[in-house]
Amino acid sequence: MSKLIELILYLALMLLTAETFGWIFSRIDQPVVLGQIVGGILLGLAFPPTEEVKDISMIGVLMLLFLAGLESSVDELKGAGRSGFSVTIVGVVVAFVLGFAITYPFKGFDQALLYGALTTPTSVSLTVRVLMEMDRLKSREGTTILTAAIVDDILGIIVLTVVISSLIARTVSVLSVVEILLKVGLFIAFMVFAMPRVLDYTLRKVVRIGFADSTVTLSMAALFLFAYLAEHMNLASILGAYLLGLALSETEFRKPIFEHSRIIAHSIFVPLFFVDVGMNIPVKDLSSAGVFAVIFSLVAIASKIIGCGLGAIIGGMRGREALRVGVGMIPRMGVELAMLAIAMKAGIVGNEAYLVIVLMIFLSTLVTPPLLKLAFREGERAEGAS
Repeated sequence: MSKLIELILYLALMLLTAETFGWIFSRIDQPVVLGQIVGGILLGLAFPPTEEVKDISMIGVLMLLFLAGLESSVDELKGAGRSGFSVTIVGVVVAFVLGFAITYPFKGFDQALLYGALTTPTSVSLTVRVLMEMDRLKSREGTTILTAAIVDDILGIIVLTVVISSLIARTVSVLSVVEILLKVGLFIAFMVFAMPRVLDYTLRKVVRIGFADSTVTLSMAALFLFAYLAEHMNLASILGAYLLGLALSETEFRKPIFEHSRIIAHSIFVPLFFVDVGMNIPVKDLSSAGVFAVIFSLVAIASKIIGCGLGAIIGGMRGREALRVGVGMIPRMGVELAMLAIAMKAGIVGNEAYLVIVLMIFLSTLVTPPLLKLAFREGERAEGAS
């Protein structure tokens, strides 16, 4: 069997697996992405992953962050408010410190930096669904969680970018970190303040000369270009992908680009990425990674409750409200896996890290709904009694 035919077969099996297990998990009220990862684990037992498949699946990483940028906006970042910023900043710092501290005895300094950074992002899509079910999305806690999540996306990506860039350069020093932060700052400033005008002008010209359907194609080309530029600057490619999405969110073409890109991403490339994640999980190493993986996951969960809860108190919220915010910020999902894939591609970390991060995602996803409902229920009882 030629490599091309084998690749075609792999892609067909991976998409079928993603759809089947995603549907199964949605039926049992679990995130689709977890189903895709579990399906990938099972598929990987029979069909070991190949480098060609892994390279193609990396497009899913870029598109995932590109869509996250499109869903954000600069105005939303500016309007996040005191509580949103304090929840994010304190939450990221506490998560990083605790993640580093628990990893260092097991993995050493370099790995502790990476694992600490991998605890920082938050994915609140699950929290939003639970809050909607309880009709508390528009509550003070719900609004704070949403605004904090907007800032958290960027700050988490910056932390991961700095750590991964430092480790790729094989040196972690104050000077190297300052250099990376300067690059990140300039890159963000250019993408946020200059690129929206450039993109809006260019896409308007394209539509005016009769190529309206080309806006999505040009956006995809720009996505790959800026991902390449970010890598060329020794930054993470997903930083370029995210910031391009953020720049496009400021143009009048945001909605059609998002809708068309979402179909492409979630129909093909994002499912391929998460199935590939599962295929690369070293199931045979489960027993050896088990103790650290469980401890790390529990610390990662606690770090968001403590850090984001403390940030909410600093932002002026009461104890019960802060607890609800902390619990709501527990879930992790796509950003960690995207950055982990970048780190693995650079040879910074081995396959066993997949197992640890997937377990963290699984446990954080599992505990959030009951803990969030309990936090609101107990708070309401206490408020009623008083």
